[in-house]
Amino acid sequence: MGYGFSLDDVAHLRSQAGCAALSALADLPLTPDSRLADVAAARKVAPDHFAAVLETVLLRRRAADRLDLVDGLFTADALQQATAHRVAEHRARRFAGRIAHDVTCSIGADLAKLPEGSFGSDLDPVRLAMARHNLRGSHEVLRADALRPVSRDVAVVADPARRDSAGRRTWRPEDFLPPLDDLAAAYPGRDLAVKCAPGVDFAVAPWADEVELVSLDGSVREACLWTRGLATPGVTRRATVLRSDSPEWTITAAEPDDCPVTPPDAWLVDPDGAVVRAGLVRHYAHRHGLAQLDERIAYLTGPVPPPGIRAFRVLDHGHYTEKALRAVLRAHDVGRLEILVRGLDVDPNPLRRRLKPAGSAEATVVLTRIGRTPTWVLARAERT
Repeated sequence: MGYGFSLDDVAHLRSQAGCAALSALADLPLTPDSRLADVAAARKVAPDHFAAVLETVLLRRRAADRLDLVDGLFTADALQQATAHRVAEHRARRFAGRIAHDVTCSIGADLAKLPEGSFGSDLDPVRLAMARHNLRGSHEVLRADALRPVSRDVAVVADPARRDSAGRRTWRPEDFLPPLDDLAAAYPGRDLAVKCAPGVDFAVAPWADEVELVSLDGSVREACLWTRGLATPGVTRRATVLRSDSPEWTITAAEPDDCPVTPPDAWLVDPDGAVVRAGLVRHYAHRHGLAQLDERIAYLTGPVPPPGIRAFRVLDHGHYTEKALRAVLRAHDVGRLEILVRGLDVDPNPLRRRLKPAGSAEATVVLTRIGRTPTWVLARAERT
């Protein structure tokens, strides 16, 4: 949950004295072993607000790789839910040339990416005070309940809190704050975009015209539910892949999805998690001339992998038993072993200890199921 900031804390952090305190403490270790010394140092420079200053120094460090809010103010919960800036920028592009109302603007991280003239609202006065600091006047914010509309004729953006009243993470859309269906009902006829956790069952939001899964550098970061004029005509599901080292790309359910099912070919491909979560594995396979190993398993195979991904050059494969796999590892002199599992009830870490690989080579073993047959595939990971 983190430290509970007050409006007085925020006012101090925004003051000249607060800025000086944050600067003076910016290089503290902030480790469990240094806690007593860190607190003592903070008490000297900010006796009445030392806890708020220490928490802000810590949260700014956590935010550095995710957000591009310079000298930002955060709460722990708000920072945890804030969208990584590259994902927020991607989402904001759909609002180009439009004004949007962020009805759960929190500390303003997502609102900062929306077009000029967009504005935000929230019920939490502390987060609103932080948002005013973070936005530096670029967007207006006001106090309002997301379920009681205070705007008309503009697109609506929402990011419901995904913790219940006790602070526990929840995956039930009816427990979101505000609940998904209540949000949709509050803005009938309005273009609506709702950010959700990628693990949500999207069948619970039949009002969404398009569901987009977004990954960043291999990690699935969010789902966005788009409605009406914000949705892409003819597209019900989309996966968008953002990477720091290559151009972004997207794939949708409107593309062909016919692909064969074959034994392992020269390469094995594990599609990006956004593709898997969006249910677009077959569409991805068709686009790149790949086949499935099994109709119900997300691993793909083919003679040539897609460019710019980490793929697996197949060395050998066969029926999986621990005894058979141990013999294969010895035959290939494998000592450094990555184990990937999909479709089998196998825990990689205990298995690695039991296998005791002791050779000089490095390899990846993929454990999966082809039909009813448990299968191992020995491969070498390569960047294509």
